[in-house]
Amino acid sequence: MQEKKIVIASDHAAVEAKEHIIKHLQAQGYDVVNYGTNDANNPVDYPDKAYMVAKGITRNEAPMGILLCGSGIGMSIAINRYPNMRGALCNTVEMARLARAHNNANVLVLGGRLTPIEILLSCVDTFLTTPFDGGRHETRIKKLERMPDEL
Repeated sequence: MQEKKIVIASDHAAVEAKEHIIKHLQAQGYDVVNYGTNDANNPVDYPDKAYMVAKGITRNEAPMGILLCGSGIGMSIAINRYPNMRGALCNTVEMARLARAHNNANVLVLGGRLTPIEILLSCVDTFLTTPFDGGRHETRIKKLERMPDEL
């Protein structure tokens, strides 16, 4: 990733994991735009946070984003409802690598309650440093863009 700017958000279930990731990214020189939440004691709705990340990427605040919730499932469902968002729920480094290399994912989704912080940080690093392979995968990505029009 050339531009070292990223948008990030979590629901209340993953605030602690998000804070570890923000510190990790800042230590690497990333400008991190944090859309919250920052309070693990007050529940928030994960679709609202996914919307904020989709909006930030769409408005070119950053080329990529990270979303966290307890399992990552809700955020994954939510982010993929928006045009041009390719959110990938990753709980291994290999999944993070493939999400970028084969799927050109632009949002990394993580489960803050289910994945140890060391693995989360490794997934973040892999996701942000793996380039899209293009080639045969490009055709598949283009098909994703046309899907809603064909229903």
